[in-house]
Amino acid sequence: MTAADTAVHPEQWPAAHWPLPRDAALEQRVAALMAKMSVEEKVGQLIQADISAITPDDLRTYRLGSILAGGNSKPEGKTTATAAQWKALADAFYRAAMDTSDGRQAIPLLIGIDAVHGHNNTVGATLFPQNSALGATRDPQLIRDIGAATAAEVRATGINWTFAPTLAVPQDLRWGRAYEGYAQDPKVVAQYAAAMIEGLQGKAGTPHFLDASHVVASAKHFLADGGTKDGKDQGDAQVSEAGLREVHAAGYPPAIDAGVQTVMASFSSWNGQKMHGNKALLTGVLKGRMDFQGFVV
Repeated sequence: MTAADTAVHPEQWPAAHWPLPRDAALEQRVAALMAKMSVEEKVGQLIQADISAITPDDLRTYRLGSILAGGNSKPEGKTTATAAQWKALADAFYRAAMDTSDGRQAIPLLIGIDAVHGHNNTVGATLFPQNSALGATRDPQLIRDIGAATAAEVRATGINWTFAPTLAVPQDLRWGRAYEGYAQDPKVVAQYAAAMIEGLQGKAGTPHFLDASHVVASAKHFLADGGTKDGKDQGDAQVSEAGLREVHAAGYPPAIDAGVQTVMASFSSWNGQKMHGNKALLTGVLKGRMDFQGFVV
């Protein structure tokens, strides 16, 4: 592997434009809150724990910034959790995060779940086809409507963040998660990205954006999780920078233009370098060239 194989030229990548204006009053509120927080509280805000490993009482102690319900994690370990059980758990965690009886700061909690084709971990929720089937419809308005329906059901259970949409562009069907991609055609993925994000979050600049019927979206997985050699999950995408840029990054500029609030980095690698440690791509391209001003998971 040579330096040329992992060289990144941000100026050659497509630009995007964050659609949300800077809010001076909000920045002032954040600065004032940060000034009151202890080092432990600040560190806690950077950490996310799974519901299988943390309780509301733990959260009162450690004041983490977010929790997640991983694919196999359910309230009380129940395989068939109902909406009421999810909401009770979410409310218990929220109350713990907002408890100031110990003198700590009340910071609203982010609660995330993989609602990738509907709120699929909840009994009674609407399940939609997997992304590969939705890609076959070639219908962005349908995708927008599915996003909105999913968001409403997720919020009804007290959860405010979904780890969706997947913007992978699968190139090898041996990849066990190929069904999570909308298409192997980057144009289709690009067309769907903004539609799903607007469905989940609401349209940026309107009163519906992130209101009580919408959730925070997460574009994932940056970058080339669908392009690994031999389709190996979390493997190595052995492609040129041009292939990375023109195929695997296609969904990210429209996602950022739509105001996606979070981007999840991939566990995979590009030409031998782990994505999680790729400053040139995460900072130079995603945060710089593509103007992403949300946070990276």
